[in-house]
Amino acid sequence: MTNFKSAQYPKDVILYAVFVYVRYGVSSRYLEEIMKERGLNVDHATINRWVIRYAPTIAEKAHSQKQKTKEVLAPG
Repeated sequence: MTNFKSAQYPKDVILYAVFVYVRYGVSSRYLEEIMKERGLNVDHATINRWVIRYAPTIAEKAHSQKQKTKEVLAPG
């Protein structure tokens, strides 16, 4: 699992920032503004470092937990 022990921000803040960046494709500068609106002063360069460091691990974990779909054949 991803190690957040050396992080200066809470794990939830990092996960939220990486999720929004990856899921919605917003720029790190725009995400910096979003975080400021929520009372968090996070620089866009820090967000970029989080994405580089944590996004691959988070994506791998999410992919491994994704449930396989069952094949359904249409009648006829």
